[in-house]
Amino acid sequence: MSAPSATDSTVGGVASGGRHPRFRAGRHLALVGLLAAASVCALSLGTPYVPLHRLPGALLDADSTLAGIVVTELRVPRLVLALVAGLCMGAAGLVLQEALRNALAVPEMLGVSSGAAFGVAAPLVLAVSIPTAVQPLLAIGGAVLGGGLTLLAAGLGRSPSAVLLTGAAVAAALQAALLVLMVMADQFDLQLIYRYLLGSLSARTWDDVTGLWPWLLVALPALVLCAPVLSVLRLGDEDAEALGVRAQRARFAALAIAIVLIAPVTAVCGPVAWVGFLAPHLARRLDPSADAVRWLPWSAAWGAVVVAVADVPARLALAPVETPVGAWTS
Repeated sequence: MSAPSATDSTVGGVASGGRHPRFRAGRHLALVGLLAAASVCALSLGTPYVPLHRLPGALLDADSTLAGIVVTELRVPRLVLALVAGLCMGAAGLVLQEALRNALAVPEMLGVSSGAAFGVAAPLVLAVSIPTAVQPLLAIGGAVLGGGLTLLAAGLGRSPSAVLLTGAAVAAALQAALLVLMVMADQFDLQLIYRYLLGSLSARTWDDVTGLWPWLLVALPALVLCAPVLSVLRLGDEDAEALGVRAQRARFAALAIAIVLIAPVTAVCGPVAWVGFLAPHLARRLDPSADAVRWLPWSAAWGAVVVAVADVPARLALAPVETPVGAWTS
């Protein structure tokens, strides 16, 4: 009989890794409190200022007061978009790091962000008349194209190193093409491209939020099913195969899910930097002895917190001028 592993043992009522269950629960509650505080600040602060005790009234009387209109039509959709974008980036970041067995893996390495930026910039610079409703689809198409090229060129996820190296090459090629477009752009289009590249939640509406739901309805159930496999992939391909998991197929599926999560968010908000890198590490700090199944929801929650918190100074620091939220997450 094998000895119990250090990760499964408790000593004196203290869980493995030196973390008492109550200590971990306290950290989780603190994260929930931070998320609630960021949400309240996002709805209250600004012009007009809406005190906390008046927020329920502003939400209920949306059409009768200025505060109600501002809160329900501007601040609530922006907050929801920040939370959803952070959730997707945080979850996708953990999927990438676990599937590729690399704690430094970030969504930008798949070429998704560069592809989305190219999809946005190309019609602007080439003066192609595109309906407003179609523009997000071009960004999504560019993001999926960049991620798809990475997976195909890497042999459908043959090995983690192949995916990372190929992703870096695809991202560099798309960035080079984007630079060519930026050289050709006029001053107005160049400002739009720069603002998009930094990531921004400015002037987003309920239409932007509703455009994300079809993608989430596909990605989130797949993400739940994928989480247990991520813990096996961490062991290495040989051990994963010994446990009955086809490593290459599982890695390809995990990376495809990450692309589906990242592509629509990047299309709407732009590439908000470092959220997908930071959130998984914060989730692991909450519970170092856990696995991907337990880290995944907390990584998503940390991503939502990071974007929601960063958007408050992005909106208010230089008011009435807004700064890109990506400048604050960087």
